[in-house]
Amino acid sequence: MTIIDEIGNSLTFYFPPLRIVSLVPSITELLFDLGLEDEIVGITKFCIHPIDKVKNKLIVGGTKNFSLEKILQLNPDLVIANKEENQQQSIMELSKYVPVYTSYVNDFDSALNMIENIGLITDRKIQATEMTSKIENLFDELKVVDFKKKVIYMIWKQPFMTVGKNTFINSMIEKIGLINVFANKESNYPEISESEIINSDADLILLSTEPYKFSEKNFPKFNELLPNAKALVVNGEMFSWYGSRMQLSASYLQSLIYRINDLISE
Repeated sequence: MTIIDEIGNSLTFYFPPLRIVSLVPSITELLFDLGLEDEIVGITKFCIHPIDKVKNKLIVGGTKNFSLEKILQLNPDLVIANKEENQQQSIMELSKYVPVYTSYVNDFDSALNMIENIGLITDRKIQATEMTSKIENLFDELKVVDFKKKVIYMIWKQPFMTVGKNTFINSMIEKIGLINVFANKESNYPEISESEIINSDADLILLSTEPYKFSEKNFPKFNELLPNAKALVVNGEMFSWYGSRMQLSASYLQSLIYRINDLISE
């Protein structure tokens, strides 16, 4: 098969691929859920779902520092990467030796498109279409936050980092009816200062469990900066893992909406 990937690169690979290496944790989970357990031969150390199945796969390194040698030893028909999660220079080098499909997800619709594309290139088109239809229906049923509230979504502590407009996380924020106060930032994952947090006048601060593992012990600092805002720890996977995990994130986000409505009404 010859195809154009999600960043405009053309690649030709054996179809259907019988030996797949995934360099993207959320797409690794998607591949398993599409029934490709036997075809997956290599993953990264951050590919932790599904827990009972990934332990049987060879780890080729991290998402940023994977081993070219280990990947080539696996003789893959196809490697699946991502524009943001993997270093493009390393992907370009890898693509000299094996076909690399690079995905790019920056909102809800592009996540569904990615699922369909992965289904197409792995001969799981029917399963992928069923999955995207289910996800769309689940998100259509969400009852959003009652009142438009301004939110800061924190992903890192030192330095403070948040999310900009062109990110999948921002799309999830909007899906539950919140307003990202830093959506106007040019960077997808901008650094922000304490003064910017103070001046944001945000109503809510969502502290993600990944990539930095925020917890309730971080509440005092944000309460100091924004004493009138409510802080919540949120499951980062449910906001940032595009793919089959979106089937689970819909119900998680609905529960979060109820919690936020309760906080607002206090």
